[in-house]
Amino acid sequence: MHRCAARAASTGASRRLVLSSLAAATLLAALPAQSQALMRRFPRNALRGEITFGAFPEILLNGRAASLAPGARVKDMGNAMPMPGALVGNKYVVNFTVNGMGLVQDVWILRPDEIRMQPWPRTPLEAQTWAFNEGEQTWAKP
Repeated sequence: MHRCAARAASTGASRRLVLSSLAAATLLAALPAQSQALMRRFPRNALRGEITFGAFPEILLNGRAASLAPGARVKDMGNAMPMPGALVGNKYVVNFTVNGMGLVQDVWILRPDEIRMQPWPRTPLEAQTWAFNEGEQTWAKP
């Protein structure tokens, strides 16, 4: 009789564990969709361009040969960091930063809603002469 009661208690505990695990999985599955709705913050020195990824660290930036810096960070549309091999041969509209040595340091692959954020500077001269509203992530031409 005690064995039956223990078994019934463990079955109830197992059901609760399964149900709580399913609830947690459902919540975690909803997180990527929510993160896409959040506006990413780009630094003032981020420029807009098109990148075609080659074998790391080679890239074509706006049709010209360039290189990713050692330790460069590439973030996909969901703000995750994809494996470099998954990017090879693909072309994206991106925001990017360049380090002091002229190497591309940070890359954000843009979502369609981010691409629509216009205007966005494509050259350092434009970034120096345009006004940036960091809170709204918008640029204004003079």
